[in-house]
Amino acid sequence: MRRLWAAGVLGAACLGLSACGQASDPDLTGWRADMGQIRLGVRGSEDDPAVTRRWKTYETYLSRITGLPVRNYEASDYNGVIQALASGQADMVQMGPAAYANADAQIGDKAKPILAVRNPQGGIGYYAALAVRADSPYRTIQDLKGKSIGWVDFNSASGYVYPRYAMRKEGIDPDTFFGKSAISGGHTQGVMAMANGQFDGILVTASGGDPEQGFTTGAIFTMARRGLVNRDDFRMIWFAGPIPQSPTVVRGDRPQEFIDITRGALAALAFDEPEIWRDIGQADGSTFAAVTRDDYRDIIAIRADEVSRRRGGQGPSADE
Repeated sequence: MRRLWAAGVLGAACLGLSACGQASDPDLTGWRADMGQIRLGVRGSEDDPAVTRRWKTYETYLSRITGLPVRNYEASDYNGVIQALASGQADMVQMGPAAYANADAQIGDKAKPILAVRNPQGGIGYYAALAVRADSPYRTIQDLKGKSIGWVDFNSASGYVYPRYAMRKEGIDPDTFFGKSAISGGHTQGVMAMANGQFDGILVTASGGDPEQGFTTGAIFTMARRGLVNRDDFRMIWFAGPIPQSPTVVRGDRPQEFIDITRGALAALAFDEPEIWRDIGQADGSTFAAVTRDDYRDIIAIRADEVSRRRGGQGPSADE
């Protein structure tokens, strides 16, 4: 049996939410008095830490629209955001599609996806890309047979769940095809590890295009803009997708007025407040589009199959 080496980060992150009870404001009435405040959970971006800092702008906008104070809590990993939503310690979260599938498995309709970003080309999907060093001999996924690969996180759609599903569809068993596998803990960590020779291939996000036309955004592009790597030092040799875009998810048991006002405010953000839209890292021409659980039905099923395989000893084991 293949052994997972260089184990990655999976522990639940502390969002600091335990101290965040409802705010007490005698001027609040109705649903606002019931809520007291809005607790927003986000995962810190290892690709671009500046994105997390920009959530302060987002926080101010939501507070202005809803009339409630907004508290922004950052988790260090995927599981931290999932558990914040599942436990009711967050009212609204930004999470990846596989992380949402995890929350759906835990709390069902209490995890309610409402919006996802539609890119300027009109799509609401992105891709998983298998990247290698440009100076390597690898040109296809078959060239990596018996080589080492870095996965991102068990709850990452592009970095674990979806590409493993796509590989199986192509007749590749991801647990036996590669010689060594590891969880890197993040896209940036994986790219840097491969640059330093620790992996022969790693999974990254790719967006702003498609495999035929090429891509303009994604983990490697972001790292290159930050000066961490040279984009020309890497080559993408295999793709899986499109994967449904990361949703904004609210607790379905919160007041309907809160859900409706928040959804409307965010849907209007790109049009009414373009500077804020750009400030939170969104591209000109992109907008929020309405989504429901049906948009994530496939990734929910794919994740459920992956979990079943892990529990059956057909892959890396981890606490669910």
